[in-house]
Amino acid sequence: MPRTPVDGTRLRILTLLREQDTSADGLTAEAVAARLALPRPVALTHLRLLTALGLLRTGRSGGRVRYRRDEIRIAEVAQLFEKGWQRPRPRRDPPRSGTLR
Repeated sequence: MPRTPVDGTRLRILTLLREQDTSADGLTAEAVAARLALPRPVALTHLRLLTALGLLRTGRSGGRVRYRRDEIRIAEVAQLFEKGWQRPRPRRDPPRSGTLR
């Protein structure tokens, strides 16, 4: 079962990436860790999870992996939350008349 952090680390990472001027390259795991006072492995774990969820995009610059927000995907997820995670209801066929033999 995946663990969910209650301290809001992932939200802090998303906020940091939004606030930084990362339009060109993004931030490295080391930069995120330093700015949020996290151990690098912890920051990297959160960054990889956010990337796997599609909320972050990665690129390489200077031989280092850099992370930046995927604003389109974040907007899609936000819209799902606003709708309350409503799923389409399964279509039910009307009952058939007659008897089964």
